[in-house]
Amino acid sequence: MKYLSSEEVQDLELKANEIRQSIIEMLVEAQSGHTAGPLGMADIFTLLYFAILKHDPKNPDWDERDRLILSNGHICPVLYATLAHAGYFPEEELHTLRKFGSRLQGHPHRQALPGLETSSGPLGSGLSQAVGMALADRIDNPYSSKFFYCITGDGELNEGQIWEALLLAGKERLNNLIVIVDRNGIQIDGYTKDVMPLEPLAEKLAAFNFDVQEVDGHSMRALNDAIGKAQAVYSQPSIIIAHTVAAKGVDVFERDFRWHGNPPGKGPEDRVPRDKQAEVALQKLRTLGGLIKAHDID
Repeated sequence: MKYLSSEEVQDLELKANEIRQSIIEMLVEAQSGHTAGPLGMADIFTLLYFAILKHDPKNPDWDERDRLILSNGHICPVLYATLAHAGYFPEEELHTLRKFGSRLQGHPHRQALPGLETSSGPLGSGLSQAVGMALADRIDNPYSSKFFYCITGDGELNEGQIWEALLLAGKERLNNLIVIVDRNGIQIDGYTKDVMPLEPLAEKLAAFNFDVQEVDGHSMRALNDAIGKAQAVYSQPSIIIAHTVAAKGVDVFERDFRWHGNPPGKGPEDRVPRDKQAEVALQKLRTLGGLIKAHDID
């Protein structure tokens, strides 16, 4: 496990904020897409791509790279923004999100863009893909040092395919598999506790022979420590339940399931008028929630 200095943590937090700004700009340009999940996962993606993953933007097909599989593909704006900031393609291309002919569609298409490991669509399928990839790698090379990271949403845990994949991963003791659950408590039509209660989630996952940790999904240091521990687990796969805030960074959007599938300009109007939503979101992010005064960033 790599130790993160205070300076490194600060740099990662600032990078996550830049990625959140890119997400808002992308969604505004596209006039469609998901806001809550991508903003909430920016810290995790930043840590993975700038401190954890073995990867090379100049050689995206490097055989010894770690793999990141995005199962809840609708949060792809955070993946696209992170890949661009990491150097996989020009940041200017982010403004083509969801446009005809763009490489950046509403779900990732593996053959369209460097850095993508899978195509997504139906929720639940990504974990099965990750389990298959991790198992195949162990068969091909029992001494491989690769890790397979799978990102899932808590609403996605409603899918039966998720639990089938968990069964196989636990049975095969895939210690090269690390699953990160975005536990933000929302899904497209409500709060998870109302739509389909998941608790006691940690106990359920442990019963499938997973090492389970729960962590603050916005603490770079806590996330780094949890991933380091997961990498050291020898006899079973790992799951990190990352407690996140939906739409993190824009307080007037946060924790509201109505921002799951709406971009700024088409979201709920009870807190911010639609014609002001993009402006307010970017101002919140550019000033770190008001900690920096507007004249300081001109």
